[in-house]
Amino acid sequence: MQRKKTTLAAMAVGAALMLSGCAGGGGNDAVADVTAEPEFSGKLSILTKFAGEPLGPYFEDLAAAYQEQHPDVEFELIQETDQSVKDKTKTLTASGALPDIYFTWTGTWAQNFVEGGLAADLSEVIAPGTEWGDSFGEASLDAFKYDDKYFGIPLYNNGKFMGYNTDAFEKAGIEVPTTFEQLIDSCGPLRDAGYEPIAFGNKDGWPGLHYLQQLFAYNVPSDTLNADFDPETAKWDDPGYAKSLEEFKELVNECTDSGTGTNGVLYTTAQEALSGGRAAMYYQEILEFDQLTSGDILTPENFGLFKLPVPEGAKGDPDAVEGSPEGYLINAKSPRAALAVDFMKFVTDPENAKTLSSPPYGQPSTVIGAVTEETSSAAVFDGIGQVNDASQLVVWLDTVTVPEVADAWLAGGEALISGDSSPEDILASVQKANEMAR
Repeated sequence: MQRKKTTLAAMAVGAALMLSGCAGGGGNDAVADVTAEPEFSGKLSILTKFAGEPLGPYFEDLAAAYQEQHPDVEFELIQETDQSVKDKTKTLTASGALPDIYFTWTGTWAQNFVEGGLAADLSEVIAPGTEWGDSFGEASLDAFKYDDKYFGIPLYNNGKFMGYNTDAFEKAGIEVPTTFEQLIDSCGPLRDAGYEPIAFGNKDGWPGLHYLQQLFAYNVPSDTLNADFDPETAKWDDPGYAKSLEEFKELVNECTDSGTGTNGVLYTTAQEALSGGRAAMYYQEILEFDQLTSGDILTPENFGLFKLPVPEGAKGDPDAVEGSPEGYLINAKSPRAALAVDFMKFVTDPENAKTLSSPPYGQPSTVIGAVTEETSSAAVFDGIGQVNDASQLVVWLDTVTVPEVADAWLAGGEALISGDSSPEDILASVQKANEMAR
C-alpha cells in the first residue's frame, strides 16, 4: 500500500526552502520547542494516511476524545489515502502550509524533511530512555533516527507477505510453497481450479518494487544490498539483481491473468480479486489483512499468509522480511509543537494503541504490548510475529533509495513487465541514475 515516488518529497522540501515563510509557522523562523508545557488552545492541523473506510474514524475519534479533555483545542484533519498523501504532502510543503503533524514513511522520504529543516528533533521526548520512548520498540524508533537524533513517532509496524485463500489451495490440491520455484509451479493447478493464481496491479508502480525488493534481499548479499542503497557506495551490479528481475518477470507471466497488462491495473483491483474469491493469492502488507477479510467470501477463517518463498540458489538473507514502520513527524516551525507532542502521546497511549491494532483497523501498533492474540486478529498477530523474528527488515525500495534511483527502479519495473526493457537495460538505467545522484 505504500510507496511513493520519493522525488515528491525532495521536490516538496526544495520548494518549501525557497519560500520565505517555511511550512506552517506563518513566517516564524523559531525552532519548535517540543519540551515546553502545551497550551491547550488553538487549532492543531494533522495530515494522515487514514482516509476512507475502515481507517477514517480512527483519528476522528481520537480528536473528539482529546477535545473532551481539552475543549479549547480544535482540529483540522486532512485525511488522505495511501496514493493521494504523496501529492498532498508536496502541495502543502511547497505552499508553506505543512501541518503541525504529518504522515511519513521511513528512509529517504523522511530524511528529506529532516535535512530540509521541516521535522522537529524529538530526541528529548522520545529517544530510548525517556518515558515516552520506552513505550516503543527501540527498532521502530531507530527507523526514524538520523545523525543520532530521533525525529519520528512510529505509529505502526508493517511487513510484506503473500496472503492466500485456503479454500482455493484446498480445491487445487496444493500445499503452501516453500521455494519460489514451487510458488510458480502452484499457479497452474490454481488456474485449473478456476482462480487467478496471483492478483497483481502495478498501475502505481510500487507494487512491482515490493516483489523486487524482497527478491533482492534473498538474492543479493546483505552487505552489498545495503551498500547499494547509498549513492556513494552503490554499484548495482551484483548478479542477484538480474536474477531477481528474471524471477519477477516469470511470476508476472506465469501467475497473473493480466501479464504485461498489469501496469494498467490498480492495486485495489487486485485486493478486490482476492477478497472477492476470484484470486487465490495477493502479495500484501500486514496493514491490509483485516480490511481484506472483512467480507463474506474471504474471512479470517479461510485466510492464510506466508513469506514470499526463497528462490533456489539464493545468496542473500533467507530470513529477511521486507517492511518498515510508518509514522508521523512534527513540523519544526510549528508554534503548537508542544501541543502536537501531547496529542501524539495521547494517540499512542496503551489503550489507543490496542484499538489501532484491533479490527477493523488492523494497524499493528509499535507500542510495546499493543499487539496480542487478544487485541489483534490471528493474521495480524502472526504477521507481526514473523516481522519481529526476521533477521532484518528491508525497507521499501522506493523510500530507502534516493529519488533519482527510486524513479529509475519505478520506471524499470514497469518496463520489465511490459517487455520494453531487459534486466540488463534496467540495471544500466539504475546505475546511470545513481551516478547522477552522487
